[in-house]
Amino acid sequence: MKAKLALVLLLIIGGLLVAYLEVWRHTVPTIRGSTTTEYIPKATPARPNEPGVAWATYGYDAARVRAPTGVHIRPPFRKRWTFHGRSLLEFPPVTGYGKVYITNFNGRLFAINANTGKTTWSYRSHRCGWASPALSDHLVYETFIGNSDCHSTARDGLVAAFIADNGRSRWIRHIGPTESSPLVTRKTVYVGDWNGRVWALNATTGRTRWITQLHGAIKGSLATDGRRLFIGTYAGDVVSLNARNGRILWRSTGHGAIYSSPAVAYGRIYIGSLAGGVYAWYVSVFYPDNVFSGDFSIFAIVFALFGGVATICGPIVGVIILYGIYNLIGFTTPQYFQ
Repeated sequence: MKAKLALVLLLIIGGLLVAYLEVWRHTVPTIRGSTTTEYIPKATPARPNEPGVAWATYGYDAARVRAPTGVHIRPPFRKRWTFHGRSLLEFPPVTGYGKVYITNFNGRLFAINANTGKTTWSYRSHRCGWASPALSDHLVYETFIGNSDCHSTARDGLVAAFIADNGRSRWIRHIGPTESSPLVTRKTVYVGDWNGRVWALNATTGRTRWITQLHGAIKGSLATDGRRLFIGTYAGDVVSLNARNGRILWRSTGHGAIYSSPAVAYGRIYIGSLAGGVYAWYVSVFYPDNVFSGDFSIFAIVFALFGGVATICGPIVGVIILYGIYNLIGFTTPQYFQ
């Protein structure tokens, strides 16, 4: 009986240590702004590393920073060519592989020769096009939404992949209505839909990796810092998810319907809402319901058992050492946590 009681107490101590370490890891200093000192960032956005791609996705990169690097153009500018999109061109194009890719309001995706402005190929989705395409590994990814605004009779959404050079379809997936510009990173395509679901699809085959249900329609596009995804919903939530398995890491509520897409830079996430507010969070945020969730309780038990329960020090050492190793791997080699 005493042994069981001691084990329970040790597991409780281990859980509290895990919670303390998690709180400590997310503790950040308060930074006060200045009306006289200009903010000078310590880091600059990285240039996309795929050769031949100048602007791969909506917002420039996977973090949606909208701030290109290595681009040196100066006026005066002269018109080289004009392309007529047949209907409203609501979202900006992406450029790569010698072409410009853009989707019009009526859901037709165009591949345009970047030198001449001539259409190389096009795809008619029979749905609306309310998103920018994305480029990766010589494929073009795009979403389409069934809606009466473009006289479509469909009411679903499509996520599609095309060969960038000739427009041949690689795969097409039917999901909920979506106007989410695809986020393509680490061989995975991430999109949200009006049903409040975040989809992670295999970039090569289109097969589902995972689906996470959130509260409220998703009308923006996901952003990532590498390990975590960020998105806002029409229910007023801002949510961070584990990019590898879709688990919700933290959620902040009560911000009004969110239509915009987040940007991730300088260790923060920035997003605006229809209520008129612009919000910023640290990408790692401590919320009690996350730290004391079942996942962390399992971590505490597993680490304690690895440390050994024969002595009082065993579980404590197990929690401290193994949890430290777990976080060290997560920070230094994030690909193993995605």
